[in-house]
Amino acid sequence: MTPPAFQRVLDTFREILEGPAVRPELDLEDMPAPQRLAPHAAALSGSVYRDDDTEVATGRLIVLYDPDGENGWTNGFRVVAYIRADLEPDIAADELIGSVAWDWLLEALEPVGYAGVSGTITRAVSESFGDKRDEPSTTELELRASWSPTGDDVAGHVAAWIEVMCTTAGLPPTGVAALPGGPGGGGG
Repeated sequence: MTPPAFQRVLDTFREILEGPAVRPELDLEDMPAPQRLAPHAAALSGSVYRDDDTEVATGRLIVLYDPDGENGWTNGFRVVAYIRADLEPDIAADELIGSVAWDWLLEALEPVGYAGVSGTITRAVSESFGDKRDEPSTTELELRASWSPTGDDVAGHVAAWIEVMCTTAGLPPTGVAALPGGPGGGGG
């Protein structure tokens, strides 16, 4: 039997997946959750696309629940988030991008309440050599984080994860138009 607190998580995920699109650039899907981390788990995956259907960010959000509680978890819940986004080389070269991306996460979580946040941010530059030497270099940012919601309504935590994933992909905030030629903009 599913505990009522976790059933609300499942209901929230279903409402998000079956409801109107959160953003036109975003594709969300239900995905299998890891089964050994907690007695109850649910997961979403997401992809962010540019106008030309190029995938520029991906992510996973997992909500774990243990009705008996775990050390450091508030209300028996823990949220685990992963985001990987392509970055422009000049942005990836900025030594502060990790701190800035972490601040994006904290700012997105602030209105919904969180405790015990921890994580890592990695910047990666991939260069091609040999037979692949003609392939362009790529730069990426990976954010891995976990936190406990201070309540049992996870809708705001899903929205925070989506916001950070779209921000790292270079999209403007919801309701703000992108400048032509900029990330997510119409120019090239």
